[in-house]
Amino acid sequence: MKNPWTKISAKEVYDNPWIQVEEHQVLAPTGTEGIYGKVHFKNRAIGILPLDQENHTWLVGQYRYTLEEYSWEIPMGGGLLEEDILESARRELKEETGLTADKWTELMKIHTSNSVTDEVGFVFIAENLTLGETEFDATEDLQIRRLPFKEALHLVMKGNITDAISISAILKTGIRLKMI
Repeated sequence: MKNPWTKISAKEVYDNPWIQVEEHQVLAPTGTEGIYGKVHFKNRAIGILPLDQENHTWLVGQYRYTLEEYSWEIPMGGGLLEEDILESARRELKEETGLTADKWTELMKIHTSNSVTDEVGFVFIAENLTLGETEFDATEDLQIRRLPFKEALHLVMKGNITDAISISAILKTGIRLKMI
């Protein structure tokens, strides 16, 4: 479909190693002039839902600075745009849980907040797992929890897991496993 929006002008208002913020003057599809803020992500969002032979999964807990609250999530992180998506997923799983996987299935592509950002995420199911040592990066203070997948699904349904990528991954996997 042809883009019905017209960009009149754009200017960068902020830039750091992870994001760039732009201000766009636009003409909406209705002909109305307006302003649009766009957050450009310099990485892809990468999520991994590990599943062992007993249908257990792993969640990672951490305090999320921007939300000012603690969050339980599937293992995830950022992958450089020029890096292979699966290699990013392998690295993030190892970094945050110590797990490596012999079987990888792409579960979905996801747009995290398409009204203000161009961020694209990819989520994988990781199976045939081997446990090793974590490799947290310098900013990570994580808790790791192994639990039955059904319990993770229950945490989503109760509203205890609020991260959009985690919710999507757990619900879609629940459907695939015929638990929903």
